[in-house]
Amino acid sequence: MANVLIAGCGDLGSGVGLALADAGHQVWGMRRRPEQIPAPIRPLGGDFSRPDGLPELPDALDVVYFIATPGRFEDEAYRLAYVEGMRHLLAALDRQEQSPGRIILVSSSSVYGVTDGGWVDEDTPAEPGGFSGKRLLEAEQLLAESPHTGVIIRFGGIYGPGRERMLRKVRNGEPVVTDPPQYTNRIHRDDCVGALVHLFGLEHPAPLYLGVDNHPCTQEELTDWLADRIGLPRPPKETGSAGGVRGSNKRCRNDRLVASGYRLRYPDYRAGYEAMLADV
Repeated sequence: MANVLIAGCGDLGSGVGLALADAGHQVWGMRRRPEQIPAPIRPLGGDFSRPDGLPELPDALDVVYFIATPGRFEDEAYRLAYVEGMRHLLAALDRQEQSPGRIILVSSSSVYGVTDGGWVDEDTPAEPGGFSGKRLLEAEQLLAESPHTGVIIRFGGIYGPGRERMLRKVRNGEPVVTDPPQYTNRIHRDDCVGALVHLFGLEHPAPLYLGVDNHPCTQEELTDWLADRIGLPRPPKETGSAGGVRGSNKRCRNDRLVASGYRLRYPDYRAGYEAMLADV
């Protein structure tokens, strides 16, 4: 039985915590509003963005997850959540002389600055163009420079129940840039949880993984398929500059994650969105 702390126990963290608690591990979840943490995860109130915001951590932690959620898409919010959050968590572990077996950090594929639709993997240099990717990379570097064993997973665009941005775009008839093609990399929320639980159990994990499904596609392909599936007109097409959503336009490979033994529940967007539409 392992002692597990989930720093940032929101949707993904709660999913991970429930799975690990069900497997017999002791799990603590930390967030600003601990009353929202589901049992049997043990709630801790805390705000890791503040130097005085962390409670006394549970003793003898074996695994720590760091799953930050900035409140706004702004540089300062990302700096506080990711950079200061990681800094304060590492300092708290050091104060309590704790050496967990691994710290698992949820990052993002936005750390890659590729904007021409090219392929990227874990060996592609991380050269982010936007502030979000830069702050995430700072947090990754803090973990890498610490004495702790870090495992980083960079997720693509997360979708699933409650994460329906692309569906809203189609329903609202918002235009899609098709020239040049704009690639998107996606992963279902349940596969994010599954991959994070998988990394917990790996005996010798790599320090870095890309968390995406098997099928990067263009936004045009995705939105046309969604429109056809729900019986709406395909979104209008327009010409735009390269760069995609928030400066991103790339195709991510998940070979390392798959080779480690993880099997996606939803291997492409069709499978994932079919499940979402069936629930609706």
